[in-house]
Amino acid sequence: MCGITGIFSTSPRRTADPGVLTAMRDSMMHRGPDGGDVWFSPDRTVGLAHRRLSIIDLSNAATQPMSNETGSVWITFNGEIYNHIELRAQLLAHGHVFRTDHSDTEVLVHGYEQWGLDGLLKRVAGDYAFAIWDQERELLSLARDRIGVKPLYFHSGPDQFLFGSEIKAILANPDVPRDVEPVAMYHYLSFLTTPAPLTMFRGIYKLPAGYAMTVDRVGTIKAWRYWDAVPGQGIDPSETRGLSEAATEDFYVQGIRSRLEKAVERRMMSDVPFGVFLSGGIDSSTNVALMSRLMDRPVDSFTVGFKDYAHLNELEYADQVAREYKTNHHQILIDEKDMVGYLDQLIHHQDEPIADWVCIPLYFVSKLTRDNGVTVIQVGEGSDEQFSGYASYMGYLELYHKYWKPFRNFVPGPLRHMIAGAAKAAAKVRPGLSMYADIIDRAARNREHFWSGATVFWDTMKRELVRPEADWSAQVPDAVRNSGLLPSSYLETDTFNVISSFLGPFDAAHPGQDALTRMIYNEFKLRLPELLLMRVDKITMSESLEARVPFLDHELVEFSMDIPEAWKTRNGVAKYLLKKAVEGLIPDNIIYRKKMGFGAPMADWLRGDFGRQAESAVLGSNLLRRGHFNVAHVQNLFKDHRSGRRDTSLYLWTLFNLTSWYDYWIDGREG
Repeated sequence: MCGITGIFSTSPRRTADPGVLTAMRDSMMHRGPDGGDVWFSPDRTVGLAHRRLSIIDLSNAATQPMSNETGSVWITFNGEIYNHIELRAQLLAHGHVFRTDHSDTEVLVHGYEQWGLDGLLKRVAGDYAFAIWDQERELLSLARDRIGVKPLYFHSGPDQFLFGSEIKAILANPDVPRDVEPVAMYHYLSFLTTPAPLTMFRGIYKLPAGYAMTVDRVGTIKAWRYWDAVPGQGIDPSETRGLSEAATEDFYVQGIRSRLEKAVERRMMSDVPFGVFLSGGIDSSTNVALMSRLMDRPVDSFTVGFKDYAHLNELEYADQVAREYKTNHHQILIDEKDMVGYLDQLIHHQDEPIADWVCIPLYFVSKLTRDNGVTVIQVGEGSDEQFSGYASYMGYLELYHKYWKPFRNFVPGPLRHMIAGAAKAAAKVRPGLSMYADIIDRAARNREHFWSGATVFWDTMKRELVRPEADWSAQVPDAVRNSGLLPSSYLETDTFNVISSFLGPFDAAHPGQDALTRMIYNEFKLRLPELLLMRVDKITMSESLEARVPFLDHELVEFSMDIPEAWKTRNGVAKYLLKKAVEGLIPDNIIYRKKMGFGAPMADWLRGDFGRQAESAVLGSNLLRRGHFNVAHVQNLFKDHRSGRRDTSLYLWTLFNLTSWYDYWIDGREG
């Protein structure tokens, strides 16, 4: 895993500046401490750059940017291609000549020559973001992996196109202005992150998961989705037709188990030391168990806990799994002082705010891992989303079946709106009712009961926080507007448009899907790639650590998307099929204990010294002086939390991340 960046001058009046490209590359030194290089086209209109974290083929021959034999195709690539050995064999059979011993990067170069961009993307299995320059066609192609494990950002200016693994690489170019994109900020308040392709920076965008794009000589952008997490790709209906219940369950269980085993084995591909994050839950324990079966040495496992709030720790379960599989186990404990000391680094490495306080323990366990000589780590993200592992998912499903559908089907429209109005009035008196009022309002207006597994300010709450008369308008270049990437509805101050942009086409193409399948699809479009996987990439790579996500192997995802809700939550048990699939692999008490989740004691920290520090920082930020927010409401959120009237910690952390980002990146307080 590495850092990539580049400049494509789309005007004959200018060329790519070597000094600027080098600065863009080296802004991401943490992504590639093992080396860096640049390449320029003969006319210097194109410059590609790379920072290297050596993992596969450590030789100098595998240095990037890399070309084919003739120099007509060049690539800069971040990630891993797990089936590169099989693809190399196919390409050799087609007559391609390889200069490296086993570089997966070179497979992409020759694969593009042989099959074209679409053909290459259909064949590769991996986590990746790459840019390929085709000299003969004068065409720049970019792609992000199916699930969105690796990020890729871009800026389309009047005479140049820029891209990078991180936003800071683009900002290292002095031609890129810095300002907030208000409508992206509006959506961030709902989701803790910005929905792709928007970012919090005006004029900087991110390629959505499963998308590819091309940029031609005059800067025209064409983008398309080459893969989607939809039903119909993993299980042929004939495979389950006519099976008994017991046989159907066995089919699903064996299918999950075999694909998960393959996914873990694929992600052990490495020429450097690797390990696993171990919380003691089902997902991380399964990773440990499967890795242990494939290794002739102890697995290196790593966990993090809290000194000051031990009730949040799962250390005893992590210790149990470590003993069971005889891992080389490492542990770190952190407290409020550690958290406060890390905040400046957090804002720097996030690039744009990711308001998930899991980033804090994730950083410390990542640092522990790298300090112990490990370069590659396996993580458990994606399991709960696919198999309904969250208590909130089960709550949403109960809400949908017991209340939402009857309310929609049997209560007349005018009465629904009257009930919604009464609920909103009650929420003004008792803010704790805002979430329930919002659910009723959604039902009255047919605006989906589930928007995200991580929702901060629901619409009812957002109306109290923001000032609608403020300037929320977006400034989007024509090249992006016409690219096929950005729905025009995203530019309106109605966050439901983001959700409907996913589910409208999904329902049209896949009618009649159950509630859970629609929820999971929604998560694969927003929360997984832009929040959960983004936090993993940004935080682990800040410590030059590559994270791999076996539960999000696309073959497992395609299989799981064809399993109906009734089986994933059979007998009212969350994660039913996955639990069955790992029985006998990990201890039963690990499988069937109550899920705790990976968090941080932010609610407690915000009632102490850090809370006063955060309040001063938020209220002192110049962002609040731009007129978008009701400052009195922000003050009340701090007051309510400090007094214990209600827990507003998630709202406060979301605002603290936002204002800290603004002060650092926009207001010029960085460094």
